[in-house]
Amino acid sequence: MKIPFSPPYINDSVKNEVMDSLESGWITTGPKVKKLESQIAALTKAPQVLCVNSWTSGAILMLKWFGVQPDDEVILPAYTYSATALAVIHAHAKPVMVDVNEDFNISLKAIEKAITNKTKAIIPVDIAGWPCDYPEINQLVIHKKGLFKPDNEIQEMLGRILVISDAAHSIGAAYEGKQTGVLTDVTIFSLHAVKNVTTAEGGAICLNMPAPFDNEELYNTLRCYSLNGQTKDAFTKSKAGAWSYDIIFPGLKINMPDVLAAIGIGQMEEYICKTLPERIRIFEAYNEYLSQREWAILPKYKSNKKQSSCHIYALRVSGINEEQRDQIITLISTYDVAVNVHFKPLPLLSLFKEMGYSIADFPISYKQYSNEISLPIYPQLTDEEITYIVKAVCESVEQVLYAQEKL
Repeated sequence: MKIPFSPPYINDSVKNEVMDSLESGWITTGPKVKKLESQIAALTKAPQVLCVNSWTSGAILMLKWFGVQPDDEVILPAYTYSATALAVIHAHAKPVMVDVNEDFNISLKAIEKAITNKTKAIIPVDIAGWPCDYPEINQLVIHKKGLFKPDNEIQEMLGRILVISDAAHSIGAAYEGKQTGVLTDVTIFSLHAVKNVTTAEGGAICLNMPAPFDNEELYNTLRCYSLNGQTKDAFTKSKAGAWSYDIIFPGLKINMPDVLAAIGIGQMEEYICKTLPERIRIFEAYNEYLSQREWAILPKYKSNKKQSSCHIYALRVSGINEEQRDQIITLISTYDVAVNVHFKPLPLLSLFKEMGYSIADFPISYKQYSNEISLPIYPQLTDEEITYIVKAVCESVEQVLYAQEKL
């Protein structure tokens, strides 16, 4: 039995939407993108949603819009994918890394200690689809308003640190009944190939800025920014007599094309009623099997406040180190089961080491990483395959643990 880690879920609805786009004669940004934006807005209740070509470009866009400068600081967790920090670097600001909690998510206490008068934004990350403690983070930035030093009109309007949720993993997750998408000023989903909802490559920015901001007006501004600062998109320009346009911003070229949005439309039609429940089924099955093992530290799917999107099943193995974890993964691979690790903390990566970040400053991040193994979780998995995956994992873990006991 051969089990890949995260193949895309392509159903008939996806195929039909893509063919409809191809046959329409229009494959770049147009009506399909608007429909996907509407679907995500309907799910999240976000006032406005802008689709772009990746999570990373969406984050760069929002930081540039907010006007961050080279001396400005943006707080983010050391435990995240590199894109979180790279977006800050590309926006010409400084990433300020802090440690995480035992649930992998950013530590509120660490954020509070890191805030200075140079802090312009905070980017909490919903690791594995588990929402961060957003009410507390939102209260913290209000409490720290006195430290905030605005440098432009937009920053003066907000009057505090901007909170951008890195919800790359968490479309469909919720905090106290509210969907990710409306828990912070801005939320950005990833629609990459391995995500719960995909457009092959893509991202979606949920705008939830408080008054006096007008989210519809902001959507129109950002849409223009995402199209090279052009006042008309190609779809509008293609209409008879509508060729004239202007360039009013030094924009980016990060729009999502219709042919990719079509994939997302097909997936969104079944996400809440079918594919998300299937992920929950698999998550709960893993928990049921693995709860019988003393060495298994199980991830949460639900609490009295939070509900995960079940994007990643982040198993942790008690009592092992990084080398033993890698040995276990090698053994699991002999069963033809693909597993993964989410993530290497940023200070372990060469780029960030060279910038002066040290993993010694983030002990919980390293502890979580060193014994984490991500198991396959996607709707196509059968009960037989889940049983086989658990067998491969348990036998591999126990082989390493047994060898350790013999030493």
